[in-house]
Amino acid sequence: MKSDIQIAQEAKLKPIKEIAETIGLSEDDISYYGRYKAKVCPNLSKKLNGKKDGKLILVTAITPTPAGEGKTTTTIGLGDALKKLGKDIMIALREPSLGPVFGIKGGAAGGGYAQVVPMEDINLHFTGDLHAIGCANNLLAAMLDNHIHQGNDLNIDPRRITWRRCMDMNDRQLRFIVDGLGGRTNGVPREDGFDITVASEIMAVLCLAEDISDLKDRLSRIVVAYTYDGKPVTAGDLKAQGAMAVLLKEAINPNLVQTLEGTPAFVHGGPFANIAHGCNSIIATKTALKLADYVVTEAGFGADLGAEKFLDIKCRMGSLKPDAVVVVATVRALKLHGGVAKANLGKENIEALKKGIPNLEKHVENMRLHYGLPVTVAVNRFPTDTQQELNTVMEACKNIKVSAAISDVFANGSEGGIELARNVLDIIENGENNFKYAYPLDMGIKQKIEAIATKIYGADKVSFTRQAEKEINNIETLGYSNLPICIAKTQYSFSDDPKLLGKPEGFTITVRQVKLSAGAGFVVAITGDIMTMPGLPKLPAAQKIDIADDGTVSGLF
Repeated sequence: MKSDIQIAQEAKLKPIKEIAETIGLSEDDISYYGRYKAKVCPNLSKKLNGKKDGKLILVTAITPTPAGEGKTTTTIGLGDALKKLGKDIMIALREPSLGPVFGIKGGAAGGGYAQVVPMEDINLHFTGDLHAIGCANNLLAAMLDNHIHQGNDLNIDPRRITWRRCMDMNDRQLRFIVDGLGGRTNGVPREDGFDITVASEIMAVLCLAEDISDLKDRLSRIVVAYTYDGKPVTAGDLKAQGAMAVLLKEAINPNLVQTLEGTPAFVHGGPFANIAHGCNSIIATKTALKLADYVVTEAGFGADLGAEKFLDIKCRMGSLKPDAVVVVATVRALKLHGGVAKANLGKENIEALKKGIPNLEKHVENMRLHYGLPVTVAVNRFPTDTQQELNTVMEACKNIKVSAAISDVFANGSEGGIELARNVLDIIENGENNFKYAYPLDMGIKQKIEAIATKIYGADKVSFTRQAEKEINNIETLGYSNLPICIAKTQYSFSDDPKLLGKPEGFTITVRQVKLSAGAGFVVAITGDIMTMPGLPKLPAAQKIDIADDGTVSGLF
């Protein structure tokens, strides 16, 4: 079979003007970024004000393997299939980060015959949004250090600076550094470090802001340091929010592209779900809901990370309510959760598959029981899946009374997602929807963390380090106790230990650090060995990426 990039390069794309016209947008409503990409103009929201919202479909997944399980591919294929059934449809996705593209996971534009295009542009620099976020982040860092160098009127304690620099690349060498060396003219020496851009609070701020005014307000609330007497110092105190917003004035506008089958798609914002809240922007989702009868969107990684944050953070802040949830499962991932080594996932193993299926059942249970949402399962087919293995998963879904469909969108595009699309339409019309959150905001920070860990992860209890306890007390003393929680943990397990696969029981979640993201509007609880700056693997994907003399790119996936 052809590679993803070959399929994308051979596709005949429609000019983005034509795609815009299919959702009722004129040339006055978009700003062109070449022939096949555009940004929506900021004045569009006024034009759409008062228009009825469409139905919101959330695509999430079981606990993934390191290679990914095709959640984005399923999202795109489902959107194409709904369009093929005659529905007025839009797709809303996150932007890829260059870190995974050149690292281990590859791109995030779908795969096979279910892709958003132009695939190369989307996976690389796209419209420059991530670069703008990095510049805004580093401008704030520069203004912070400059303030200290120029006399420190705010009485900032250099040992209590919480703001780090960022770049959109995996680089473990920059996690912890010392800067400001070389004498007095070169700044004040201090410990510092870099995060990957998608872990920057500015990425979260951009994706949760409702408009440019809200963006500026959120930027001003970002806490960057503390004074010698323990008071928070914000970007607003440094008078940085205006200049930061200027750098983000184009980045805040959603990017319009298309699928291989011409379905319109917004690709906008890209916070990681194991570090941040893992959803595309509220602006993109809300705009799509005004432009289409059905919107298919996704949340990052497994449902315990991405869907939990989508529902408890994004939906709460954006006043959104999903009409249906799709949980993506694969035979190979379930076998891995049943104890099969990664090298042997291509071999039939019904016993291991059955041992791994409780992972799927827990994710379905969470969506139904703790969030009150109607659910269907998409079994994303891989070439090595046997019919008996597929039948085993389908039978397991039948036993817990959840509809399921084999998804073949990777190989067959929209045709491979028709049954899934029909299941989604059925649960929207006939399913029981009693949407609720996993916790109320008026609970204490520790109690909210415990609610997520025990309900969604299935943990017995939560342990807090002495540092975490101190940080929680400080955050609550400052008046931020009523914010939602964003837990940073491994994506490979319900627990904070990536080696505990399947549906682990009797485990404890250990919170080692708690950080305030006042601009984004949530509290981050860091567990396990989670890193905000990933490193490259032994054999990075970058080694296989190349460009020919005629400009043709190869090796992207």
